[in-house]
Amino acid sequence: MARRLLTLAMATALVFSVSAAHAASKPAPDATVKLKEGSIAAGIGFSWGSGTLHYKGKTYPLSVTGLSVGSVGIDKATASGKVFGLKDIKNFDGIYTAVDAGATAAGGGSAAVMKNQNGVRIELLSTTQGVSLTLAAEGVSLKIKH
Repeated sequence: MARRLLTLAMATALVFSVSAAHAASKPAPDATVKLKEGSIAAGIGFSWGSGTLHYKGKTYPLSVTGLSVGSVGIDKATASGKVFGLKDIKNFDGIYTAVDAGATAAGGGSAAVMKNQNGVRIELLSTTQGVSLTLAAEGVSLKIKH
């Protein structure tokens, strides 16, 4: 019995140390994005029009095209994401293509991971429940408005 408890305690300690090491090894995002838009037409979807990038204490307005939602009757759709690999603001603009898309996230949203030609990666999550994100075949264009 004591041997079994010792083995269980050691296994539990190993699981916690591996979990802590994995959590510590995940890099912090370089920036965050928020996308929002309203009035989605039935059966047509919507190509986003605006958003914001929060990077190094500044907020930049964005234009967004090529990302649509697959829901009917949504008044406002929102999405937010974490940006990785953004070392210089000049590298943000570009065409983002799907690395992984269509995953269902906890709470009923959907997730997409996309990357641009400069290696900037965005993990995007729809924050409007029931909305599924769809990337256009040619990708999603994200540009900082000047």
